[in-house]
Amino acid sequence: MAAPSHILIVDDHPLFLEALQRAITSVFPSVQTVEAASIEAAKTQLQGRTHFDVVLLDLALPGTKGFEGLLELRTLHPKIPIVVVSALEDPRIVQDVMRYGAAGFISKSAARDDIATALRDVMDGSVTLPKGYLPPSGPQAESAPADLVQRLQMLTPKQLSVLKMLRQGLLNKQIAHELQIEETTVKAHVSEILRKLNVASRTQAVIEAQKINFDTIMGEG
Repeated sequence: MAAPSHILIVDDHPLFLEALQRAITSVFPSVQTVEAASIEAAKTQLQGRTHFDVVLLDLALPGTKGFEGLLELRTLHPKIPIVVVSALEDPRIVQDVMRYGAAGFISKSAARDDIATALRDVMDGSVTLPKGYLPPSGPQAESAPADLVQRLQMLTPKQLSVLKMLRQGLLNKQIAHELQIEETTVKAHVSEILRKLNVASRTQAVIEAQKINFDTIMGEG
């Protein structure tokens, strides 16, 4: 079993962080864990000098919606395994997490031994899924359509950032200010987003992007 030297935990709940760290050290006593309470903080850590072997990511984080955070980190760092650790256990969410490129899904309600086993599996290069997980079936089995997943994965990190801000209702001028780029560059990014998502307008792009919200999935249940 390969032993990680550094693991990044992206979660803003102190009590769960402590429990997760105990589970990690029970398997890998010498591992160093680093914490980030938001996607922006995680991006800063991942852009630093430390090489992380695994990222453990909560989906419900401040400043992000749905699978945005997973998409951003997956696009920026495609070679680092990202395991989602979440209390959102709907099979459709687990399915979408895997479609968006996660290396696995661990339930926050899992016992410490199960979390430890999942971590071992990931470090051995295996996919880890919750005990008893069955792919969703029936009329509500599809949440994010597979073709949408493929189209979103075509976006560059900067285009994902622009799309996120479009979802927030920001204008090109505001996006330019936030990203510290020229407004003409924003327009070019928007054009590419529309092309890659195969839509004709900003509104349609936002409607497509709304499909990555897991709150809509939970609302159907």
